[in-house]
Amino acid sequence: MQGILYEEASIGQFLFITCVLGGWTAWRTGKSVAESWGELPRLLLYVALLGLGIRFVHHALFGGTMLSLQYYIVDTIVLLLFATLGYRYYRTRQMANNYYWLYEKTSPFSWKAK
Repeated sequence: MQGILYEEASIGQFLFITCVLGGWTAWRTGKSVAESWGELPRLLLYVALLGLGIRFVHHALFGGTMLSLQYYIVDTIVLLLFATLGYRYYRTRQMANNYYWLYEKTSPFSWKAK
């Protein structure tokens, strides 16, 4: 997996920077976009910028390649997963709470009409 998904000496560095720090930030980004009633294109733009930030952290802390398209895409896909989950979670809460007479939760990430 090293060299394909991450370039650091251990997977722990990749998991901490991309999944823990980046994942938490991406989740909060999804929450912010959902709470401001933003749409998915805005979320995609924010995650693309967040991917650049995470690449910088890899570069600054562990000497990773800053402008590597392969690792940028991997990091951004992981961040997009977390951001989309955060977006759907909070959008579901919004729809079920604000429009309780129209919608009900079917799972933490979806709703249906009553």
